[in-house]
Amino acid sequence: MSTSPSPILESEQADWCAPRASAGRRGAHGKEVAMVADKVLAGERISAKEALLLHERADILTIGELADSVRRRRHPQNRVTYIIDRNINPTNVCITDCGFCAFYRRPKHEEAYVLERDVILEKVRETAELGGRQLLMQGGHHPYIKTDWWCELLADISAKFPQLNCHALSAPEIDHLARLDKRSVEEVLADLMAAGLGSVPGAGAEVLVERVRKIIAPKKTSTDRWLDIHRKIHAAGLRSSATLMYGHVETPGERIEHLERLRDLQDETGGFTAFACWNTQPEGVPEEALYPKKTTPSLYLRVQGIARIFLDNFENMQTSYVTQGLKLAQVSLRYGCNDFGGTMLEENVVSAAGCFHLESIEKIETAIVAAGFHPRQRNSWYGIVDERNDGPAEPASKEEARVELAGGAP
Repeated sequence: MSTSPSPILESEQADWCAPRASAGRRGAHGKEVAMVADKVLAGERISAKEALLLHERADILTIGELADSVRRRRHPQNRVTYIIDRNINPTNVCITDCGFCAFYRRPKHEEAYVLERDVILEKVRETAELGGRQLLMQGGHHPYIKTDWWCELLADISAKFPQLNCHALSAPEIDHLARLDKRSVEEVLADLMAAGLGSVPGAGAEVLVERVRKIIAPKKTSTDRWLDIHRKIHAAGLRSSATLMYGHVETPGERIEHLERLRDLQDETGGFTAFACWNTQPEGVPEEALYPKKTTPSLYLRVQGIARIFLDNFENMQTSYVTQGLKLAQVSLRYGCNDFGGTMLEENVVSAAGCFHLESIEKIETAIVAAGFHPRQRNSWYGIVDERNDGPAEPASKEEARVELAGGAP
């Protein structure tokens, strides 16, 4: 992989500051930036080295212009989608001990919990009555909850509320279940899918570079393992999403390496539906003293814009209004994002770190319209399920969205 960062750019990181428009366009690197910009505007793929050049040398307006041009090319309908969903965390017990997570509790901690089934189902019922389409369910790495517990829950939800897709269990959680069961990931996935698993979130990626993971999440699934589990998810026919959590110990070059690993896997399988990124929320986390201050809104736009430019094989870019707030999410619609994510009738993880920006459907739609777009509700597979849409939802189900790998069905 061509992921080695430029020695010049990396050596200047300590003194780096965002280029101004005049410097970015007419300064020492202006011609190089312009050459890469021309490739983007022509619809050509750029290299990791060129993406790093944009990250470090292009001014924020140039990045926005390029990212917006890619969005317009992929989504000429001028609409922005969102989904009505709820984030349910059946348990907060986790033994992975990530220093950036303020949500988890160790086993036997006084604040540790495992929700009773009737409590979970009541949350699901509320979501269904509000027109929900998706349940995002993640529960950390509980040392005693195995695959059969999740299968029983998924089957119960699917039987009672078939209109709701279970978008559940990150790659590290699936890896954890396979270890607990002493079975293969493929066997665990087969059972989960038979019980009702409809798609898989991209959580647990953080930064897909081992140097970084050994510092911020040494007990979590490795880079290659995370990627291989998503490869297996796609081979099983399911769609999944991809994420990036930046703004801690990673370098700009490592951000690009993360994106390149995602792009390579998408070239191979085509199974990712969307990409989303957000910055670390360091307030109140277990290792808060080790983390830098929260990064700025402009860096979010820079990273999100670069992602839209570089991930040329990803159809959708999802903004993160829960972490960035409604106004910045609105701006990100001009930095490559075509999806507002979920309404999240409930959210517990980032809110545990003091970051909590949930908004009503009305406010989300108002923000989308004010940014110059048409709001449309979608399902988990990015099929439009909105009465304002003329055509049918395509895809309308996990069966219609099934991943078919090159060479035939898996």
